[in-house]
Amino acid sequence: MTGAALAAVAVGIILEDVPVFVAGGGVLALLILFAVLGGKRRPAGGEPPAGRLALARIEDLRATGGESADVPVKFRLTVAPEPEDGRPAYRVKITQHINLVDLPAYRPRGIAVVEYRPDKPWDVRIVTRPTPEWSRRAEEAEIDSAPDSTLVSNPDVDEGSWCLLVLLAFLAGAVLVVLLFRGPLFTAANDEDTPPDSPPKSSSTSRTFTTSTTVSGPSSSLLAFGRMRATAMELESRVDTAYVTEVTIEDHRMAVSGDSTRPPTETFHLQSLPYELLPTLVREARTTLGIRTPETWRIDITPPTGNGVGPRVRITVTGPEGTAHLDADATGRVVDRRGVGEGG
Repeated sequence: MTGAALAAVAVGIILEDVPVFVAGGGVLALLILFAVLGGKRRPAGGEPPAGRLALARIEDLRATGGESADVPVKFRLTVAPEPEDGRPAYRVKITQHINLVDLPAYRPRGIAVVEYRPDKPWDVRIVTRPTPEWSRRAEEAEIDSAPDSTLVSNPDVDEGSWCLLVLLAFLAGAVLVVLLFRGPLFTAANDEDTPPDSPPKSSSTSRTFTTSTTVSGPSSSLLAFGRMRATAMELESRVDTAYVTEVTIEDHRMAVSGDSTRPPTETFHLQSLPYELLPTLVREARTTLGIRTPETWRIDITPPTGNGVGPRVRITVTGPEGTAHLDADATGRVVDRRGVGEGG
């Protein structure tokens, strides 16, 4: 009925037939009213089973935006229930709001403490403040990725066969109305001039990408709290993958580059960087490397080299005295300093 009503509205507009348009619009309005009034309500049942704690491997994560301190993040997890729960490890996809300050603690291939419900294994929540015992277990644990075939989802949402049936019924109703008015529709179509065919568009696949943005306005420096991560999320929305090969940050500009031909070990996740710690590192580089009047600064973040773990962060400061730089790891810990005149 919904498909037939929408098709009747479209046919009425094309043929300028007011009765057909009104009939289709009236039926559509009644269907919407019935859907609102006849919404299902779940019967109240007994108390659901209490949630159970478990460890989970973070397969991937992507921040989806947000202007507040808590941003929604999409996680893809491998949940490993305790042996006494009698359930093997499985995959699940969730979305949870994470505070900007806590976000660097969650990285791909990291281990997190989660709470899940045995009766609804898709109902998983990351425990942002676990007990000391569970925190220690998460630091020491190693969890293998579960195969994609173990992915669980809410059956009330992901009902593929039911969605297919609804789609077929929708199309059947629309086709029925179009067939009833096929004569006038085809006549109207033949009366119109056919526009010339557009030339085929050429397509090309690029393996590398680079995108950047410049911030402006009051307090526009990227050193302002939360500005770096918000800008990184904006850049992430412009590209197909969050795994990049280089990030460059200046006072009012951020740029990211990537290469799909690089192996995973030569890339890093854009949201895994400790953006909240970088302003402190910049201030340290400007005041402790022998440059009295620093003029410019720049942050270059690249994949790990050699036996390194996590991306490499280099902060370069320039001034009348020359150039100096400070190196840090993915956790914001300073690993090297090169003052003015020390080379490197």
